[in-house]
Amino acid sequence: MTSTDPSNTSRSTVKTTVLISGASIAGPTLAYWLHRYGFAVTVVEKASAPRGGGYPIDVRGTAIEVVRRMGILPRLREAHIDSRRLAFLDADGGEVASVHPYVLAGSIEGQDLEMGRGHLTATLYATVRDNVEFLFDDSIDTLDQSEHGVDITFRGGDRRTFDLVVGADGMHSHTRRILFGPEERFHRYLGYCFAVFTMPNILGLSHELLMWNTPGRAAALYATGGKEDELHAFLNFHRPEPPLDALRNPEAQADLVTEVFADAGWEVSRIIDAMRGADDLFYDTAGQIRMPGWSSGRVALVGDAAYAPSFLTGQGSSLALVGAYMLANALAANRDHSAAFAAYEHDTREFVAANQALVDHGAAALFPTTAHALEQRNARLRDLVAMPAPTPRPAYTALTLPDCSPKPR
Repeated sequence: MTSTDPSNTSRSTVKTTVLISGASIAGPTLAYWLHRYGFAVTVVEKASAPRGGGYPIDVRGTAIEVVRRMGILPRLREAHIDSRRLAFLDADGGEVASVHPYVLAGSIEGQDLEMGRGHLTATLYATVRDNVEFLFDDSIDTLDQSEHGVDITFRGGDRRTFDLVVGADGMHSHTRRILFGPEERFHRYLGYCFAVFTMPNILGLSHELLMWNTPGRAAALYATGGKEDELHAFLNFHRPEPPLDALRNPEAQADLVTEVFADAGWEVSRIIDAMRGADDLFYDTAGQIRMPGWSSGRVALVGDAAYAPSFLTGQGSSLALVGAYMLANALAANRDHSAAFAAYEHDTREFVAANQALVDHGAAALFPTTAHALEQRNARLRDLVAMPAPTPRPAYTALTLPDCSPKPR
């Protein structure tokens, strides 16, 4: 890599070229910081445009400082959902407890953010699109490393060589599979399957979330806007082993979910009917990615591709933002990419581990698998109503960001 002074906007007359695979959260964030440090950045994305929509996501703790340093915090605050109530329901739809969402999430009201995933990705893309090259409707087909660079063949047929490559292509990362092997080596299944989709606001909900539970099953309706806006629907159920056949067949996925919730009360039958007609249904298993190392040669991974924490932690987007910042900072501060990748992992892994460890708390709070566990959860929820707001979870702020103008080492 070329010697650099990252406090300037250009590294030298010959810039280090970096290909980033993935244009969701980690990818554009990394592209922003690498461009700022003088790298020549290309982002390849298999979708034909930045992905909109998606379930609400959270930006908390250290990740708030990342978006503040990017100058996009005011825009994100404008998109804050401001959920006002989280109500838990029993098998018949009776209310067990009602709390403010911040109480359960351990967030700081007025500081941490919740917004539609599509708003965050659109904001990140708008921030960086004029400064880096984007290749939509394409992806990496083959990757061949040498001491001089990484030869890439794209699925569209083009061939190019880059100094470095970063996989920011999500939990089911193709880049990771090419470099490190099958996902099964690194995937930790957490015992749940889920389906998410949007549906009409059948209950006239506004800025609130209803969570129905029986042992091992949950159905949620989330109103991120007013009574005229559509709902985000969520169906989750426990399975000791992942139903691999259903994962490969969309029709089998819908059939499995329908079967699991066949005798459910409340409004679940209407939610199932909506799922059957949804054009944005997403089905997957709850899991984490845990890897012994996040890089190999000239290729590194960031975000969910390297350390997906699962939606049960609520920290996927925050880890993506922080991880991208830390990787860019390490590359700017180290002339040698091997040293940079080692520094990135050394400085970030403890933060990742602390946030991945939140998964058990999230599972116990939202999706108890036995009648006894559900009774205990409900008792804790009722106690929360009468207690002071809990302190923020230490994991959210377990890393202090280094300066955004590092000196080369």
